[in-house]
Amino acid sequence: MNPLPSRNAQLAQRRAGFESTLEMLDYAARGETGVSFYNAKGELLSALTWREIRERAQVTARKLIGAGFAAGERLLITADTWPGFFDAFFGAQYAGLVPVPVSIPVGIGGKDAYLDQLRRQLAASGAVAAVGIDDLAGFLADAAREFPAVRLHGGSRTLDALPEKAVDLRPLGAADLCYIQFSSGSTRHPHGVQITQQALMANLAGMTGPAGLDVIPGDRAASWLPLYHDMGLIGFLMAPLSCQLSIDYLTPRDFARRPMQWLNIISRNRGTISYSPSFGYDLSTRRGATQVPADLDLSCWRRAGIGGDMIRPEVLDRFAEAFEPSGFDRKAFIPSYGMAEVCLAITFSPQGVGVRTDIVDRVALAERQRAVSAADPRDGKRARSFVLCGRVLPGHVLEVRDPDGRLLADRQVGRLFIKGPSVMPGYFGELEATREVLSDDGWLDTGDLGYWLDGEIVVTGRAKDLIIINGRNVWPQDVEWAIEAKRVVKNGDAAAFSIDTGGGERVVVAVLARVAGEEARVALARDVAGAVREAIAVDCDVALVPPTTGLPMTSSGKLSRARTKANYLAGLYAAPASPSKPAAA
Repeated sequence: MNPLPSRNAQLAQRRAGFESTLEMLDYAARGETGVSFYNAKGELLSALTWREIRERAQVTARKLIGAGFAAGERLLITADTWPGFFDAFFGAQYAGLVPVPVSIPVGIGGKDAYLDQLRRQLAASGAVAAVGIDDLAGFLADAAREFPAVRLHGGSRTLDALPEKAVDLRPLGAADLCYIQFSSGSTRHPHGVQITQQALMANLAGMTGPAGLDVIPGDRAASWLPLYHDMGLIGFLMAPLSCQLSIDYLTPRDFARRPMQWLNIISRNRGTISYSPSFGYDLSTRRGATQVPADLDLSCWRRAGIGGDMIRPEVLDRFAEAFEPSGFDRKAFIPSYGMAEVCLAITFSPQGVGVRTDIVDRVALAERQRAVSAADPRDGKRARSFVLCGRVLPGHVLEVRDPDGRLLADRQVGRLFIKGPSVMPGYFGELEATREVLSDDGWLDTGDLGYWLDGEIVVTGRAKDLIIINGRNVWPQDVEWAIEAKRVVKNGDAAAFSIDTGGGERVVVAVLARVAGEEARVALARDVAGAVREAIAVDCDVALVPPTTGLPMTSSGKLSRARTKANYLAGLYAAPASPSKPAAA
């Protein structure tokens, strides 16, 4: 079995400009490109052209229609990276159903939490069927028991067993809902983002055009990102499909086991476009930098995107240093900013400039919400680096506002609001939740903080994650990164938040306790508290979390500080291993 070609011999490339997802698939099916699936060893498991994907999806559609499902009903799909997801996702759309891609279990031992999440997503979407990989058939059956409306559930065999009937297809068109996307952090109270065909097409046009990735003939995508997340589903299914590209897939699980396979696949197949949050670049560096294959050639990688979490320039710098000898060009980095409520993309950094940072004074940022240039960029206690995330996509407007709604000038930190054709019409079936973030005239409150710098946006964090101690703003990322910088814990092993003690706010840091014995636990708590005190002059409580429990993650694999806080308040984590001290003034 050979990888699919990167170019179509006869079919001319169209860069977006379609009216619906299925129009994109119908056009791509006229060529030879498609998708390939690889395992952790880098072996090609299967390859499907877009034509084969279309044919399989239409068979699935006729089965769903023949089974009596009505147009507009919802089909929940556990979105693992496998051919069956494409069958169900596109099959639902050819049948006139609305697909609802959801996550698969993350980690071990989380059955109850995952079942609870599935039940909430079934309730929020009103799905009448739930399908996925065979390994999750039992989960789907357990979750569906509480919902009489769910008439079909199970693994791929469930769909395979349905008879294909000679019925007319009911393809979703330009005026229809495309799918429902559960936004990150919504596992307890899930909000289903309505992704319309029109909004998706507008976002794809911006992403693939000159203001975004500027896709060209011969480009090839590579991805390990989960298909239940907006960056995986839109960035590395919809966007390549809209330009008839071939895609090489590695599952998130296999990437976590062997991150170098991501880079090996890019090298072997001459991939040109691939994205990752900062932690993906970090993992690849830590696991692979000491064992770089002699034949690794990343000179083909012209669009190395970063998004999905706070962008960490030091991580990207280490990645570039490690893989520049293998041809990687650090100017290929494209920092970007986006969210599910705007389909995916909001801003892109200009091409060919790489990662640019603004180093500001921490005190001015915390006390005056001003991004003042740091007097000494090397002073780790006073200086803080933020990455420029580029300009807003054409046809969209981004504003930075103060708490009273006034527009802010350059270097003034405020809340980010976005308006444009990619913005969602609202959360599915949730008018009140929609009104909380979306105004009557179409402005979406992103919930993020940032500032303008010469026409580009700089994102500083989430407004809801802010810690306020004695009137001083503290970013939880600063706390977590300070601990990681001291190498007290591994990257991603700490979560900072604040609690109301009745007499004011108190910083709490939950850390994975990868140590044994009470003496080691006490030492860990002491070192964490010391790192926080040194970095931000604030005392904190330390909660020790067993590695078997782990810190909670959002559906997209990001740290969920809100759920960590809820778990702490519920008494699920160990009490601080050392006496607390009064908060610093």
